[in-house]
Amino acid sequence: MQHHWKELIAVDRYTVQSRGVLQEVDRKVLTLLYQPLIGCRALALYMTLWGELELLDGQEATHHRLMALMQCGLPDIYSERLKLEGIGLLDTYVHAKEADEPKLFLYELRPPLAPDQFFRDEMLSVFLHRQVGRHLFIQLSNFFARPSIDETKFTQVTRSFSDVFSAVPAEQIVAGLSEEAGPELLEGKDHIRRDEESYVLDDDVFDFELFFAGLSKQLVPRRAVTAKVKEAIKKLAFLYGIPPLEMQKLVLGVIDPAYHIDIDALRRAAREWYELEHGGVEPRLVERVQPLAYRTMENIEPRTKEEQLMKQLETISPRQLLKEISGGAEPSLADLQLIEDVMFKQQLLPGVVNVLIYYVMLRTNMKLSKKYVEKIASHWARKKVKTVKEAMELAKEEAKTYQNWANEKEKGTRTVRKVVRTEIVPDWLNMDYSQPDDDDFDVEQARKELEERLKKYRDES
Repeated sequence: MQHHWKELIAVDRYTVQSRGVLQEVDRKVLTLLYQPLIGCRALALYMTLWGELELLDGQEATHHRLMALMQCGLPDIYSERLKLEGIGLLDTYVHAKEADEPKLFLYELRPPLAPDQFFRDEMLSVFLHRQVGRHLFIQLSNFFARPSIDETKFTQVTRSFSDVFSAVPAEQIVAGLSEEAGPELLEGKDHIRRDEESYVLDDDVFDFELFFAGLSKQLVPRRAVTAKVKEAIKKLAFLYGIPPLEMQKLVLGVIDPAYHIDIDALRRAAREWYELEHGGVEPRLVERVQPLAYRTMENIEPRTKEEQLMKQLETISPRQLLKEISGGAEPSLADLQLIEDVMFKQQLLPGVVNVLIYYVMLRTNMKLSKKYVEKIASHWARKKVKTVKEAMELAKEEAKTYQNWANEKEKGTRTVRKVVRTEIVPDWLNMDYSQPDDDDFDVEQARKELEERLKKYRDES
């Protein structure tokens, strides 16, 4: 690229994030289906940024770093970046500071299309056929093909999200009802889907016809309401009970001059609208319990303390867990807000969040440190943790890493004293307990107190 220096220089900084969860199958799709279209250098840039996603973990670096990692010049990096953007694998954002200061780029990786979507896409499939030839194209198609079933012989009975769940009515939230007031599984609970793409809301949960009727096309063009924006509007309207005319105002408040609707800004606006409408009390994502499809202890009688804990964390909501840990006292709004943010942003299931709460409480003197919680939650989201068992195993495997994270804020303030414990139960927390926050904090005593409170809850329920 002859004029890349107008857009990008080596001292400009960058950070990486992912729009969705990248999975192992994505590597095969990228290598076998996308690489013939974009070339090996563009693929190398994508894979390098994927590696940087976890390595940088939200930190910033200069483009000198990318040049060193890829062993190529900035013009090549810039031109290959454009290929990734053009084919829909990368979104690039830039934060221009003062004229004499380096820019900050945000590279947002987008997962590739699923194989069946790729081959259904006329443009991509034809392009691939032209690049690799008929023989290899058929081979690739067969490799990624799934066994086909004649769906005409079946009647679809899948329940939609709105059929199965209900949002919390405002009056119930304000009245401070217990877990039963939260979103519940109704009679169709056995039809929860296991799809990786989470859940789908029916269009009839929100009146888009009324929504668009009151919007000026000059202020909000239809093209601004992309499929992702539309899905976000449906979810936010369902969760917060926002009517179409109010949603118009929220969208007008977050659309930018380039007609881009920031979904994160829309979510914040929806939350603020709800707080104003309902006296600062928010709907409770934290009332949900682990879906049946992701429970490993369902219909199994626990034989060990670890299995007892697993079963309980699968059947209790995060809010109720916080309440029991507090001896029956209602959790603080700040703690509930933190947990809800984790569930919404990282898309962690309730049982996984329960393990996170339990783990952090034991590691940080019974406190929920925001940065610590968010850092572990982000790691678990990248690892695609779905069950309580997976979360407990990962907590044990990464114990030293998580302890280093907890110790980071203490560096330079005082020496951390190691506390040796002889008895550590349950087994999944069999690790070195050093407490950065309080040398006198007794982990084992805290664990016993947690067990007693949760045992009381089991006995009462």
